[in-house]
Amino acid sequence: MVEEKPVQVASGEQGELFPDDRLPDELVGYRGPAACQIAGITYRQLDYWARTKLIAPSIRTAHGSGSQRLYSFKDILVLKVVKRLLDTGVSLQNIRVAVEHLRVRGVRDLARVTLFSDGTTVYECTSPEEIVDLLQGGQGVFGIAVSGAMQEISGTIHEFPAERADGGEIEEPVHSDELTQRRNARRTG
Repeated sequence: MVEEKPVQVASGEQGELFPDDRLPDELVGYRGPAACQIAGITYRQLDYWARTKLIAPSIRTAHGSGSQRLYSFKDILVLKVVKRLLDTGVSLQNIRVAVEHLRVRGVRDLARVTLFSDGTTVYECTSPEEIVDLLQGGQGVFGIAVSGAMQEISGTIHEFPAERADGGEIEEPVHSDELTQRRNARRTG
């Protein structure tokens, strides 16, 4: 069960994940195999979670044989968080409750969340005070900083082919670092 608490983090406390205010385009998505590689899960897990509606692709669902699911940045982030929760022994039932809670948040809000679990219950902490309160209970817990998973995904997602749900062209980022420029040069040359 996830304890709901209001966001109490002052702006800039964890740093900005998207410093130029450009959030991931909501129409840009990744097909199943790429989503699996980015999130570190198997295609079998992805398919099961989509069929059981644990994490359904928000950009495009599969409609019959040959159609392709298209997962958004946020979908892949939630896939990665689910994988981490499973790896630490949280039950799929409790993960479903946590996912429902995460689903209603925007990408920017997710960067402020740290999930903690004692192996039974999943807690959401959005401020240092909440974390201290949780740890004072004396029980062992583990934490998953959603912003850390988000940064991992942001660092690798550009290596995978993306497509727009509306069939349009994908805009290249205006600001690119040296590594991105080298990757792009290899692809075109």
